[in-house]
Amino acid sequence: MAEKEPGRAAKATLTAAEMQLLRRRQELDYFQKNAARIRSRNLLTGLGIGAFVVGIFSYTILSVKQERIVEELDEEARIHIIRGPRTGANS
Repeated sequence: MAEKEPGRAAKATLTAAEMQLLRRRQELDYFQKNAARIRSRNLLTGLGIGAFVVGIFSYTILSVKQERIVEELDEEARIHIIRGPRTGANS
């Protein structure tokens, strides 16, 4: 039993570099085990962001088209204002 205790003391006194290496190996193992799940989450996030961008782009294009229609209506209204009101005397 006396031999086991020195072994424990040696394991407990790891250097900072060894601890960092151990942590990195544990993280690597975690990512390798969960790579498919992480990949699917990244794919869903990318698709969500892409759909959001396409939606904003489509909305912007649609609103610009509507502004052109409004500008055309404004131009027609200006023409009618310049001609004056239609009454029985000038129609």
